Amino acid sequence: MKLESRLRSHFEASIAAKQATLAQALPALVRAAALLAERLRAGGKVLACGNGGSAGDAQHFAAELTGRFERERPGLPGIALTVDSSALTAIANDYSFERVFSKQVEALGRTGDVLLAISTSGNSPNVVRAIEAAHAQQMHVIALTGRDGGRMAALLRESDIELRAASSVTARVQEVHILFLHCLCDAIDEQLFPK
Repeated sequence: MKLESRLRSHFEASIAAKQATLAQALPALVRAAALLAERLRAGGKVLACGNGGSAGDAQHFAAELTGRFERERPGLPGIALTVDSSALTAIANDYSFERVFSKQVEALGRTGDVLLAISTSGNSPNVVRAIEAAHAQQMHVIALTGRDGGRMAALLRESDIELRAASSVTARVQEVHILFLHCLCDAIDEQLFPK
């Protein structure tokens, strides 16, 4: 029974983090969904980046855009900056690991595109550099963060959007992030391809 209680506590903590996040982040989530749909409708694309589990989330989101989420529709331009091993290793080797995303943003990003920047702490140096590069390219930024938002939150401009998970526990932040991403996928589909 002790193990059962421990596992139950994970579910309860995840539910609590999601409820707390919903109370504070829903207006920002609505704005992010509207921004993504508007930029995609206008021919823009989404570049997504993060490290570790956040890299997986970036790839997951890009795959939902280019493939589909829950309804049949044309593919949408989403690129995970975490998947090109040649680019990642060349940039890390020739410049630094801090530049692995920013160099790709400089090469692939255009004015009006969106950078989806994901970091549970908000302090990942390479994601911070990607935000700086996106600003230089006049791109929009949607930042998924946790804890206090970290350096990423401090960098954001008025036109950027922060989606912050209401938790300081990495696992809970990641669980909220995937919910944010699924909400955004559903909202994009609903706005661009209503049934």
